Amino acid sequence: MSRALPKYNKRRVALIGGAAALALSGAFVVNSALAGETPKNDPRTLAGPGTISCPDVASQLPAIPASAQAEVDRNLALLQKQIDEANKRLVDTVGQGGPNFVQNAILGPLEGKRTAAIDRIAISIGRTAEKPQGLNSLAACTLNAGGGGGAEAGAGATAAPSASAPAASEAPAAGGNAEVGTISCPDVASQLPAIPASAQAEVDRNLALLQKQTDEANKRLVDTVGQGGPNFVQNAILGPLEGKRTAAIDRIAISIGRTAEKPQGLNSLAACTLQK
Repeated sequence: MSRALPKYNKRRVALIGGAAALALSGAFVVNSALAGETPKNDPRTLAGPGTISCPDVASQLPAIPASAQAEVDRNLALLQKQIDEANKRLVDTVGQGGPNFVQNAILGPLEGKRTAAIDRIAISIGRTAEKPQGLNSLAACTLNAGGGGGAEAGAGATAAPSASAPAASEAPAAGGNAEVGTISCPDVASQLPAIPASAQAEVDRNLALLQKQTDEANKRLVDTVGQGGPNFVQNAILGPLEGKRTAAIDRIAISIGRTAEKPQGLNSLAACTLQK
């Protein structure tokens, strides 16, 4: 009996040691989870952010006059550059914001920039040929969560909801409009030169659109109180608004420039600010 005791004691020590190691291991896993760490084999670390897919503009264009070719090519290249930048931002901001972050902070501003570039393409063609219609339906892009290419997709790609449409909003915080502030934009009308009679209707239409865009942005400001992080207003409201204003201001300048000297520097009036 006395010889068996050491062997029994060794087994007991081994069992106790193994249990202690298991307990410590379990404690480490629990503590890691509480600390917000994600195990390396967790599916959340393996899923990528996806890529942004946009309708192809080049394939939807009519015959391009030689006089417009350079400007069209320049803006087509800009459209691709915008997608590349948006895809980079998609990777750089993984995990940021709430459920609407990608739509509000990346897809929305991208749509505004694409609208401006597409407008310039249509206007450049329209100077010496029939201006193509309906190209702005190609401005909205989608997030392809499954991976896929980041280049402009075929024209059949499904468009994302417009960034100008308010997302489902949370109840406004106590204090209402007094806490929200208002969006203030530079006045464009006062900075215009004499407007030719032939351009007056188009200028008036775009000036009215600028006011409508500001009103919609102010409504969205109220509807989305409490959403997003510290940069939500800039990324989701002021950024897309600047893109839309740039497109409208470009149209104003181009319409004047058809029969008079084209005004320069108006795009400096596109950016707006939040006034508390």
